[in-house]
Amino acid sequence: MNTNSFTFKLTKEQQHALCQLLKSPKYLPENVPHTQVAVSIPDGRINLYNSGKLLVQGKAAREWITFTLETEILKEAMLGYEDFRDPEAIQPHMGIDESGKGDFFGPLVIASAYVDEDLVGKLRELGVRDSKKISSDNVALNMAREIRKILGDRCAMVAIGNRSYNRMYTKIRNVNKMLAWGHARAIENLLEKVPGCPRALSDKFGPTHQIERALMDKGKKIKLDQRTKAESDPAVAAASILARAGFLYALKTMGKKYDFEVPKGASDKVRREAEKLVADKGPGILLDTAKCHFRTTDKVLAEVGYSRKDLPPAT
Repeated sequence: MNTNSFTFKLTKEQQHALCQLLKSPKYLPENVPHTQVAVSIPDGRINLYNSGKLLVQGKAAREWITFTLETEILKEAMLGYEDFRDPEAIQPHMGIDESGKGDFFGPLVIASAYVDEDLVGKLRELGVRDSKKISSDNVALNMAREIRKILGDRCAMVAIGNRSYNRMYTKIRNVNKMLAWGHARAIENLLEKVPGCPRALSDKFGPTHQIERALMDKGKKIKLDQRTKAESDPAVAAASILARAGFLYALKTMGKKYDFEVPKGASDKVRREAEKLVADKGPGILLDTAKCHFRTTDKVLAEVGYSRKDLPPAT
């Protein structure tokens, strides 16, 4: 797909370097609201917004990005080279990724996203990348909304809430097997919407056969790939952002229900919030809010005067 509009998210250092570069007389200054600098070149326009987003448009956009932006500011080749390194990235396929696996509070969310060449072009214009490289929750939530507009019905999500998660873990005792089950469901759910999808790609977290065994009739016909750093693939990157947004929404809902600000991760701050929650509502609240196989559970319960035997069964 050919496009004449590209966006990039620049670091503070890159923004400063670009502002200096665009002071050259060969760039014609323009007046564009909410920009640090805006210039035009023959057959092109370059806008650096206050947010750090860079928008390059016009027939000359690709040439300027390749020979100026990448060499002098980004210091890496990005535009167009993805398709040479991984030609399958623009072929019809789905990506699967998860969020919440390492967080004490909140569910495990798995999302799947379908792409083809046209959709990949639109996702790249949006600046879609692995959600782990997006530091702002608001950016991830806004980008997820835009991704859903682009993909329409060609995405799916599976959320394993905390009580279900704890019940599953009690039976399975293996997070990777639970993750494989969630990936398989996300694949099956998307195949209901895009039955002709030939391939599914996810990050490698365990043996491929774990997912294959969990697939049902529709999923057994799909080619399943796993690889390290799969988030560089546009479909997996889109799924990564959708999953993170789903996880963030779940934390907000949980916070409203139980009247506390739910922190992410498994830090000391998380433990302190969990201790206050258990002190107020009793140990059983962890079954509905946390992943109880985390060692954090033992520390929280001990601090408030309980032990794991005080946890009711996750039924």
